[in-house]
Amino acid sequence: MNAVLKANERKGTKGSSLRRLRKEGNIPAVVYGKDVQSTPIYFSSTDFLKTIRESGRNGVISLEVGGSKHNVMLTEYQEDYIKNEVIHADFLVVDKDSKVHTTVRIDLVGDSAGVRDGGVLQQPVHEINITGTPGSIPEAIELDITDLKVGENLMVSDIKPENYEINDDESTVIASILPPKVEEEIDSGEEQEPGEPKNAEGRETEANEE
Repeated sequence: MNAVLKANERKGTKGSSLRRLRKEGNIPAVVYGKDVQSTPIYFSSTDFLKTIRESGRNGVISLEVGGSKHNVMLTEYQEDYIKNEVIHADFLVVDKDSKVHTTVRIDLVGDSAGVRDGGVLQQPVHEINITGTPGSIPEAIELDITDLKVGENLMVSDIKPENYEINDDESTVIASILPPKVEEEIDSGEEQEPGEPKNAEGRETEANEE
């Protein structure tokens, strides 16, 4: 059974109206779909966070608006990073057989052999774009880096999709183990006795030279 989120239609779309909704603890949003007219809505921020925790970022939610119910997926949301709050959300009406495009988080798991040898783990890509039916969209894709050695990479081609398609280039590097940083030895030239200053050309200066 899908998690349920109750929402209300909203009439005001001006900035002042949106600010008032957020001040009252609500999140303005839009629900849309192939056979559904785009509708501005709002719902409780507390209810939204509870629903997302229950269903997952890519889960199907039962959205109740004005006596109607729609199965929806969260397609996009905006955050206020200073306040750490969601300030807007978009929902797409879906059915179990329709394919949707979405992004999925990539989680690296395991203790890399390369890191144990002193290498540095780098993850330039944290999510990928996929297409699949609502029931086939995973909450996250886990990649095991246990055997990843220094100088080796994990690429999109290393992901083995089950019931979804990956839309990103297979050659995209997701994670790599960089070589350990080695401090370069600076060649100081000939050894110099302490207390013997040198001039700009490297010659020792005479103590009484004027």
